[in-house]
Amino acid sequence: MTPRRFTFHRLWAIVMKEFIQMRRDRVTFAMMIGIPLMQLMLFGFAINSDPKHLPTAIRAADQGPFARTLVAALRHSDYFSLVREAQTEAEAHNLLQLGEVQFVINIPEDFSRKLLRGEQPTVLIEADATDPAATGPALSAVRAIANSVLDRDLTGSLARLRAKDGPLNFSIHAHYNPENITQYNVVPGLMGVVLTMTMVVITSLAITRERERGTMENLLATPVRPFEVMVGKILPYIAVGYIQVTLILVAARFLFGVPMVGSLPLVYAVSLLFIACNLAMGITFSSLASNQLQAVQMAFFFFLPSILLSGFMFPFRGMPEWAQWIGTCLPNTHFLRIVRGILLKGNGPAEILPEIWPLLAFLVIAMTIGVKRYRQTLD
Repeated sequence: MTPRRFTFHRLWAIVMKEFIQMRRDRVTFAMMIGIPLMQLMLFGFAINSDPKHLPTAIRAADQGPFARTLVAALRHSDYFSLVREAQTEAEAHNLLQLGEVQFVINIPEDFSRKLLRGEQPTVLIEADATDPAATGPALSAVRAIANSVLDRDLTGSLARLRAKDGPLNFSIHAHYNPENITQYNVVPGLMGVVLTMTMVVITSLAITRERERGTMENLLATPVRPFEVMVGKILPYIAVGYIQVTLILVAARFLFGVPMVGSLPLVYAVSLLFIACNLAMGITFSSLASNQLQAVQMAFFFFLPSILLSGFMFPFRGMPEWAQWIGTCLPNTHFLRIVRGILLKGNGPAEILPEIWPLLAFLVIAMTIGVKRYRQTLD
């Protein structure tokens, strides 16, 4: 007969039982502690919407004192980090296309002469505007930096050169996204986010589902090799991933008007490698977890930094070095650079090759760990 009266004794017994169960499920308990700590660290230290020390190339055709003063001011500013000196226009364009620099600052050869004449010379700033959030603050600060440093030099008889709107002009050329439309940056990035979320979560349930339903014994009784099991579970989801890629590309073109300058077959080819990376990661989580709940928790633990540290939501170069190092270990970071480079810049195989090798390395490592762990489950 079920007792009707409420007692704290029975309540306390249930509470203790739950604590004991929580202690036994160490993975779940670690996730409950680890995920909030990870969110605290990422949002507190890694996320920065005002990126500084952005890599910048200088193409200076004038070596006069005012040109050197301007270059020195930019070098010591918080927003620009002068890392290269471009000798030709083609070299400057190549640096922007490969993503090695965020800006190219062009100082004309008659800069000092025009400045002394009060003609307000024009300095051309070329920006990689594929991510408007990364370039906006720096471009807003460059005029104030130039005016403040040149005003210190324009003294005495040169004080007359201080124009009301500054001693020089700036011409901004925003390459690849001249209108600074956010959708051009976000929508291609969604491809990597969606594939990461669905592929990792779905496949992380693959082996744990077999184990919980009792069908793992059937696999153990067959002569199928571990690698064959993993590949067999991965292949059906590749078709699902391609459907998602197609839907996003169609929406990007016809709903959001994202320009597609590069090759779509190249996008599909790279997507295959990226899908394989995420599926291999999901299979690895599936072989590590003891139940489906743990597999989903591991997948979320991987998915959160893939969004925040890949450059999808926040400028990648605005993060501290340790966060950028973690981001470079994630496949989503390299895939976003590849997709944005192909669609917005028209990059080809040669330009995306530096981002392909990290994806291949990640795939090999994830597959190796997954196969090794699966062999242990066979024992």
